[in-house]
Amino acid sequence: MPQTVTQLPNLPYKQERTDMAVAFRWTARLNMHESVANHFSLAVNDDGTQFLMNPNQMHFARIKASDMLLIDANDPETLNGPNAPDPTAWGLHGGIHRLCPQARCAMHVHSIHATVLASLADSRLLPIDQNTAMFFNRYVIDEEYGGLAFEEEGARCAQLFANPKHKVMIMGNHGVLVIGDSVADTFNRMYYFERAAETYIRALQTGQALRVLSDEIAEKTAQELDNYPEQSEKHLSELKAILDDEGSNYAA
Repeated sequence: MPQTVTQLPNLPYKQERTDMAVAFRWTARLNMHESVANHFSLAVNDDGTQFLMNPNQMHFARIKASDMLLIDANDPETLNGPNAPDPTAWGLHGGIHRLCPQARCAMHVHSIHATVLASLADSRLLPIDQNTAMFFNRYVIDEEYGGLAFEEEGARCAQLFANPKHKVMIMGNHGVLVIGDSVADTFNRMYYFERAAETYIRALQTGQALRVLSDEIAEKTAQELDNYPEQSEKHLSELKAILDDEGSNYAA
């Protein structure tokens, strides 16, 4: 019998914390995590400069809603506190939330297939099926990897999201950074980007010519998926239901 789920104590942003915890737990289950590294963040104020983020070096599979740090991107003392975030998380996500108000949520992973794509000399994701077409003209490639994402690197990466159409950054020699309007929107996009990257990499491995969609059909497909009703919300809701059925403590 599943255990009763313990509800979150009286902390601010209960729903946001719970959504984040689900995303962490499922990312670990999909083996898209990186040991105790990688970070997700979610803006909670109007200008996006205050955000929730996972604590320093806690495994995604253990993260609970109450574990989230509340960070101020404009606080220069952030790394000096007792619950300071990982310095690279502060550098990358602080930069994103300080400079990219459209990025309400940001998820950075080194998932296998996205990172393989980011390691190719040509890191484009060609539209060869429906999932790859989803990202047609909706990603930017970072060609200037400069080492770990401390503050200078984070600020540089943030500038690459200048085009509001770009919601995915293929981080050359690094991994992938996905932004969105909510946890559900961003997690769904990250999930499908990894699926698309896997399809593309496996297609390349055959050594055969690719059946690439025309720009017109790729853009049409991307727009149809952009406007597909409620998929991201339903996706996250179903993951919550599975975790609840299992008696997970993610909401504690």
